[in-house]
Amino acid sequence: MSQEHLAYVLRLADNVLILGQRNVEWCSHGPALEEDIALANISLDLIGQARLLYTHAATLEAALNGVKKTEDDYAYFRTEREFVNYMIVEPHFGPLAGTRAARDYAVTIVRNFLYSALMAEVWAALQASSDASLAAIAAKSTKETSYHLHHARDWLVRFGDGTEESHRRAQAALDYLMPYTREFFATDAIEQAVADAGIAPLASEFEAAWREQVASALAQATLEAPADVKHITSGKHGEHSEHMGYLLAEMQGLARQHPGASW
Repeated sequence: MSQEHLAYVLRLADNVLILGQRNVEWCSHGPALEEDIALANISLDLIGQARLLYTHAATLEAALNGVKKTEDDYAYFRTEREFVNYMIVEPHFGPLAGTRAARDYAVTIVRNFLYSALMAEVWAALQASSDASLAAIAAKSTKETSYHLHHARDWLVRFGDGTEESHRRAQAALDYLMPYTREFFATDAIEQAVADAGIAPLASEFEAAWREQVASALAQATLEAPADVKHITSGKHGEHSEHMGYLLAEMQGLARQHPGASW
């Protein structure tokens, strides 16, 4: 147990919370009733994972720092710079959006695919974690992520190998989001410390498998991966995109207006 251990668990939790928030924004706005329900269910899975991880983080923080927190403290009462999620989970409109309020379903699908393809590997490996609680969360999350990946890949292929317009939107979303994925595999001191302690694998160990999965899906979808970029985003270090402040304002607004309230 260490501060790096706590930081790693919070990274996992923040990723699924913010992605769950973005997906649930499609509720009653989905392109079809079936997809409206599918994304709502995916969001419930992700937010359920976040709750388990935040509860575990609270246990770690109490032991390490003597501070008592709840899942709500982590979700609703931290500032933007205190969140440590990948930057890829933050945008909700893409390059073809007409306004800042416009959602792009291709962005949602491509992001879910790129993220789930990574986490399918990570959760599977985390089942062997020396942290028994994290291993148990991983066992549950592996099953859910398998469905999320199947759903996103299926729609990615439909979009890419569909109409001229669906192909154009899927390619634009891929070009927009792919550069964010470099952050997945940029190992830092926190990740190295938990890897050395047997708590979690390095995500970089799965880069080859992830790239193979992505290449296979893109070939089937008749899409082309954009050229690699040098810049690495730093959401997991608390440096976020312009989207994050708007997201937190909406997500945290009610809890901050009525702190301590209960249903």
